[in-house]
Amino acid sequence: MGIKDLLITPVWLGIIYFLAYSLRPAFTDPRIKRYFIPGLTVKIIGALAVGFIYQFYYGGGRPSGDTFAYFKDAKVIFNAFGENPVTGIRLLLANGEMTPEIFQYANRMYWFGSSTEYFVIRIVAFLGLFTGHAYAAIAVIFAALSFSGIWAMYRAFYKLFPMLHKELAIAMLFIPSVFFWGSGILKDTITLGALGWATWGIVRVFIEKRGLVLAGGILLLSLYTIYSIKIYIVLCFLPAAILWIFLANAEKIKSVAIRVAVLPFVLLIGGILGYYAMVKVGEDNNRYSLDKVSETAEITARYLTYVGESQGGSVYTLGDDYDFSPAGMLRKFPLAVNVTLFRPYLWEAHNIVMLLSALESFLTLLLTFWVIYKVGLGKLFGYLLARPIISFCLLFAIAFSFAVGISTYNFGSLVRYKIPMFPFYLAGLFILRYLAQRKKIKPKRRPKAFVNP
Repeated sequence: MGIKDLLITPVWLGIIYFLAYSLRPAFTDPRIKRYFIPGLTVKIIGALAVGFIYQFYYGGGRPSGDTFAYFKDAKVIFNAFGENPVTGIRLLLANGEMTPEIFQYANRMYWFGSSTEYFVIRIVAFLGLFTGHAYAAIAVIFAALSFSGIWAMYRAFYKLFPMLHKELAIAMLFIPSVFFWGSGILKDTITLGALGWATWGIVRVFIEKRGLVLAGGILLLSLYTIYSIKIYIVLCFLPAAILWIFLANAEKIKSVAIRVAVLPFVLLIGGILGYYAMVKVGEDNNRYSLDKVSETAEITARYLTYVGESQGGSVYTLGDDYDFSPAGMLRKFPLAVNVTLFRPYLWEAHNIVMLLSALESFLTLLLTFWVIYKVGLGKLFGYLLARPIISFCLLFAIAFSFAVGISTYNFGSLVRYKIPMFPFYLAGLFILRYLAQRKKIKPKRRPKAFVNP
């Protein structure tokens, strides 16, 4: 970051805030208006903070997949546009094949042959055309685009539970690790925003059944974006979403007897469709097909363990073995979920970044125990079946926690990888607590004059 950032970034900040204040009346009401600008602001602060942290705390020399690596590769495309726009377009549309027309540029890019990283690089390069390829300006645009998806998801949940406007705002907008690691020039920023839009699309299309063409298009585009960058998020999201859709529509059956009779079939069909969705998604990427997923998890775990140890990172283990057979992974399921949701523990933090993450994990653990205590363990599963949205939130969060916990083995990476589950997990807990509390509150008896005849 340099002089160019100081000159161009304020211009884009002005544009973003002008658009935010102009659009706020259309996307808020008096109750949630107060969260809109602060939610956008913390995202922008997070985006700029990521750049400062990587440049001044990590010295700009973190692993080649970090924010500056994307920026540097995208600069090659930006320079190509300056020399020959046709070549620049070819680089933007390149599919990893090193053709003679683009060789001199593609050969200078570290991530040219990697489809997931190059997807991000394309976006950075495209935005660079409108920002003079200034890092900070691109970062704040990333933050604003990601915020749009998070706000869309927040509004979708708020419509279903308007009395939880404050709790949902905390879960989706103001969790420090989420607005920090989910705002800069990183994969996580794009996938988090797309996940928000996908959730909004599901509510709009399958729950509210409104705006089917527009919402359906946004849903498909969002899932494609996530699939192109982090396919395992789709593998965790689709089964939970499909079950949510089936259970939510079965809930509309008025007869309790019929609903109870139909429920096992709904669960079975939803499970089959979820499994089929995972199979079809995995077919397009050999590493994540169901017969390869354990091998991929082991390779990823070993690599991130090596990176953590070689660079002085915080490595964790889930036992003394690297058993990634289906039985071995199933045995590690509780440990993997625990490490994602509740670790690092306070005594495992060895630097300021880990300490902040440990505090966040500790508060999450306290909230979890508090909600379970208030709801009651015996009633917990009844609420999960009775309110499909809670099942969706917690099922996705737990499945995702297992996926990243079993394959990361490095707290430094885990802090960033786990942010997509946080809004869903916390929202699920808040909704669960609200419904349980509402059951315990008996309505006051109205005066006879107001009793309906």
